[in-house]
Amino acid sequence: MPLSDHEQRMLDEIESALYAEDPKFASSVRGAALRTPTTRRRVQGMALFVVGLLMLVSGIPFYATVNPGFLILSVLGFVVMFGGVVFAITGNQAVGAHEADPKAGGNTQRRVKGGSGTFSSRMEDRFRRRFEP
Repeated sequence: MPLSDHEQRMLDEIESALYAEDPKFASSVRGAALRTPTTRRRVQGMALFVVGLLMLVSGIPFYATVNPGFLILSVLGFVVMFGGVVFAITGNQAVGAHEADPKAGGNTQRRVKGGSGTFSSRMEDRFRRRFEP
């Protein structure tokens, strides 16, 4: 449910007052939405996972035949696999230049492919339009 104009203005005033009063605290608690990982990030994470899997699997025969010190290769392989999965499922947490500056009071939203708003909001709008006279 969107906020009314009055509620949005009040929220913007509260936010600007918070930034004026304690900018360090305000920047630390500023809500960053969970970002979905890009396709490139997912592919890189999958590549790290495969490299880690190869390290894990290749460390076992080296441990058994060549040198017991190669067990560390398997352990590092597991760590690389885990890191690859974490890298693939997490989004980039850096604040981009395209986001609104909270001090400027801007209220920008990215457009979703195929229309404005999220899929669920578009479906709700369609449903409401069906029953309007």
